[in-house]
Parts: sequence; structure tokens; C-alpha cells
Amino acid sequence: MKQAIIEFFKLQIVTIIFWILSFCLFITIRYFEVGTEGGKAFVSNYDEVIPITEWLHFSVLVGALVGFFYGIIEFISDKLLIYKFSTGLLILIKSIVYLVLLLLSTSFIVGLIEVQIDRNLPSEPGWWIQNKVFWLVVLYFNICSLIFSFLKIAKENFGHGVLINQLIGKYKKPREERRIFMFLDLQASTTIAEQLGHYKYSQLIQQCFYDLNTVINKFDANIYQYVGDEAVLSWTFDKGIKQNNCVELFYKFQNNLVKNQKIYLKKFGLLPKFKAGLHGGTLIVTEVGTIKKEIAYHGDVINTSARIQGECNKYNQNLLVSEYLLRKLNLTNYKIESIGNIALRGKEEELNLFSINT
Repeated sequence: MKQAIIEFFKLQIVTIIFWILSFCLFITIRYFEVGTEGGKAFVSNYDEVIPITEWLHFSVLVGALVGFFYGIIEFISDKLLIYKFSTGLLILIKSIVYLVLLLLSTSFIVGLIEVQIDRNLPSEPGWWIQNKVFWLVVLYFNICSLIFSFLKIAKENFGHGVLINQLIGKYKKPREERRIFMFLDLQASTTIAEQLGHYKYSQLIQQCFYDLNTVINKFDANIYQYVGDEAVLSWTFDKGIKQNNCVELFYKFQNNLVKNQKIYLKKFGLLPKFKAGLHGGTLIVTEVGTIKKEIAYHGDVINTSARIQGECNKYNQNLLVSEYLLRKLNLTNYKIESIGNIALRGKEEELNLFSINT
């Protein structure tokens, strides 16, 4: 609940700022529009030019108003309605709601303009039906909404900061980075899949990864990729060891599963448990692909992380970590136990592994 509230307020701040800037840009373009129709809209009844600052004041108000309700609608649709309605129906519902929102917002602002500025504007019932400026605002709103949705979807698909890095071409050429990786996998996945069937099993994985995503931002993690019932998480090295984020995330996720056990037991008849392997170090990051581009990580770190996770079942542990990464962490509140030097599959040198338990 706390994380959902934080996400809601973050979304509110972003949407309000976005729409304030958008409507300020709209007013500025209209104010300096070459031609008469736009210019006449900014002259008082006494043919006095109204300063742009006066109009920007109203654009800030309408931007804040639209942004506030836009954030609420987006949050509700993302958290509650996205699983209940088809995408097409959800778009239709949101479009109608946004049209009503624009109508109420512009009517409110028109009333304020008439009070604060000596300017007669249409306000009779149904004024908006044939008003060209209103439909211009609607068109502009739709364009800005598409831009906002694109940025939001890009962030959700690429991860935090990845879109910016791709736009500036940061990884066009391979470069070294220090990162921490966690391979997170569902325990007894084959047995569970046979027990539930592929449809129910897919719903289970969907629900688990939803609960995982609720803790991602809190611990500064990025999701590198999903592979079946496995999620690969990544941190920059400093963020991963800061306040033991890479370990804290795992146990926060486990706690979320336990908190929601009634839902899992009722819907799937079981409480899912995950195992994970942690390792960090220097590897290569680069952009790959042409038809479908993505940021790829190459090097021993990511392979070793996967191998460490593969040892969890063998030693009946939920979380294993390499000695190298363990020495960078400060796990005073956890029970640390040495597993020993383990010969990982595909590696010549043995690796000293440790278990981490609460």
C-alpha cells in the first residue's frame, strides 16, 4: 500500500508538470501566432493587448487541473482496470472521460478569464460543439497525451534511464560498466506448471512479476529481461550495494508474496517461492539489433550470476551470493553461511559461495 501511494504521488507530480508545460507551450504558440485569428483572441474588448504572462497564468491553472485528474485516471486504469477491460475498450472509456475533463476544465478557465480579464468568451450551453479553439485544444491534448503515453510505455518496456541512453547513443559502441545482476527463478516451476496447466501457470507468473514490480523502484533496480518464469534484475554497482539494495529487494519481494498468500492460495492453491543468485563486477554493455534494438550485457558477470542461481536447489537455499559481492555488502542483519568453493557449470575456476538468510 505504501509503495502504491508513493507511485501515485510520483505520477501526479509528473503529469501536473507535463501538462502545465504543455499548455504553456500551447498558449505561447497561439500568442505569437502569425495571422489574425490567434492574435485577436489575446486582445481585450478595448483593443488592448493582454500580456502573455496573464494568459500563461491561466495555462498553468488549466495544466495543473488537467494534470491532477489525468494522473488519477492513468493510475486507476493502470492499477485496477487494465486487467478488467480490453485495451480497445479501455482507450474508448478514457477518451470519453478525457473529453469531459477538457470540457469542464476549459469551461472553468473561461469563467475565470471573464472575471479577471475584460474579455467576452463563449460560455452559453453547448458553446464547445462548434467552437474551433476548443477542438484545437482537444487535438493538441490528444497529441500531447500520445507523447506522454509513448514516454511512459518506453520507460516501462526499456526500464528506468534506458530510453535516454538509447536516444543519446550512449551504448552505440561497447563500453565497460560495473553492475550487479540477480537471476530470480520460481522454485519447482516444472511441477507447478504440470499441476496448474499452462493457462493458470501463466497467470501465476503474471501475478508474481506484478508483485515484483511493486518493489523494483524502491530498491533502484532495473529489470533486464523476463525469460519464462525467470526475471533478470540489474543495478549499477553503487546502487546495488547501497543500503544492501540487491539483497533487500529479494526479501521484500518474498514478504510481498507472503502478504498476498490468501490471493495465491485462493486462485492457484499454492504460495510461490523464488530462488536467486547474486554476483557483480565489470562487463560490457552495448546496443544490439536493428529491427528490434535492446541494450545487451556481455561478460562473465551475467553468466556467473545465472550459474549461482542454478546452485540454489542443490544446496536447498533461497539466495546465494558470490564472495566478491558479499565483501562489498554490509549484511549485519542477515545470517551468512559459507557454502564452500563450488565448481560452477561451464567455469574452470571454483567460486566461493555464501547463503543469505533472515
